[in-house]
Amino acid sequence: MFEVDKPRDECGVVAVSGSNAAAEMAFLALYALQHRGQESAGIVTVDSGGNAHAHKGMGLVADVFDVERLESLEGSLAIGHVRYSTSGGSSLRNAQPVLVDYRDRPLALAHNGNLTNADELRDRLSMDGSIFQTDSDSEAIVHLIARSRREQQEQQVDDALSQVVGAFSLVLCIGDTLYAARDPRGFRPLVLGRLGEAVIVASETCALDILGAVYVREIRPGEVLKIRDGHVESMRPLPPAEHRSCLFELVYFARPDSKVWGLSVDRARRAFGRQLAREHPVEADCVFAVPDSSNSAALGYAEESDIPFELALIRNHYVGRTFIHPTQAGRDFKVRVKYNPVKELIEGKRLVVVDDSLVRGTTSRGLVALLREGGAKEVHFRVASPPVRHPCYYGIDMPTKEELIGSNHSVEEIRDHLGVDSLGYLSMEGMRTAVGSFGPFCDACWTGNYAAPLVDLERKNALQRA
Repeated sequence: MFEVDKPRDECGVVAVSGSNAAAEMAFLALYALQHRGQESAGIVTVDSGGNAHAHKGMGLVADVFDVERLESLEGSLAIGHVRYSTSGGSSLRNAQPVLVDYRDRPLALAHNGNLTNADELRDRLSMDGSIFQTDSDSEAIVHLIARSRREQQEQQVDDALSQVVGAFSLVLCIGDTLYAARDPRGFRPLVLGRLGEAVIVASETCALDILGAVYVREIRPGEVLKIRDGHVESMRPLPPAEHRSCLFELVYFARPDSKVWGLSVDRARRAFGRQLAREHPVEADCVFAVPDSSNSAALGYAEESDIPFELALIRNHYVGRTFIHPTQAGRDFKVRVKYNPVKELIEGKRLVVVDDSLVRGTTSRGLVALLREGGAKEVHFRVASPPVRHPCYYGIDMPTKEELIGSNHSVEEIRDHLGVDSLGYLSMEGMRTAVGSFGPFCDACWTGNYAAPLVDLERKNALQRA
């Protein structure tokens, strides 16, 4: 119901090897990664006898799992996943981890990213006799492993991953052996940690923090790890490509308490905010964020500009995805349910409102109307990233180019649409200056420079031209 002014979160993955509490640890890690996907959650474990135990469900982690469910997930190896669908529909059949029987052993896989040659792979595999159980691109990797003619298990994994194109940070197990891998360009994050004898792999460091685990390092782009009995081994790396870590992770997706691409997400966002203040200064009485993902950028803007930071906008965290309003009308109602201004802080004041990104402009327009209604004297909107002009094909559910307000309108047109006194975006050069030493980054959603081949899209376009 709430068409927020943001792209949808992608997915989060976790794996635990070498702990009798593997399921409980995976549950806690998924709880910390909930921001990366709210449609479904799942955990697969493998016990000492080589038997797999699985539970998946639609909804949030805390709703899908309870004590009884977790106790039924026996084993010292666990793989977990939270999902928002970037490929395949929103249904239980597409919930991960994917689990199949493979040569008398369980094979389970959890994937964050998006394969840009998934349709091509599915067509080829289907022609060869593969039967797909889901609509997810992730299942293609399972079939590639199963159909590999290589003799050794490690070679089969290598063979499969060498055939996929696009973005993947994934964990998979075959029997009691765990594998973790990132695509050669390193689009999506994946980190390695330890807790005693246990090895943990997760999308973000906040998942390690909730467990009290020690951060070891980031899994490198193109690296494939084999993990068993607490031992971590690097396998043959995937064919190299120029690194292109997703810059939008720093802007919006990752939690501010995480460390991504080697730097603190909070510090990166503050740097964006400080640069934004240098590029678009304005005289104002207070600065505040569109909570919560913009908090750090707004603090950075306030620090650089010497304008007081205020908590002038309160977010309702308990709305839920199924909120019903059978009688209430009005274009601002959805915004009113989610946000409420503190009138004492905005009435008669000149405001700087900082948001991390602007995608459709729908929520922001309603929010500005609330501030005007609350008596704001001036509203100056600042965006801590450049205009989003292109869709993402690497694991973010982004609107089409036609839906992106930055793709079809000038800054002045967007300012008029929002109803603000001024509008300023962080420049691409300014963003690179703020975090450039940790790059190179993928900035395709701003520039249209796609690093990995868009195989399926190009194939579709060729068919349409024909």
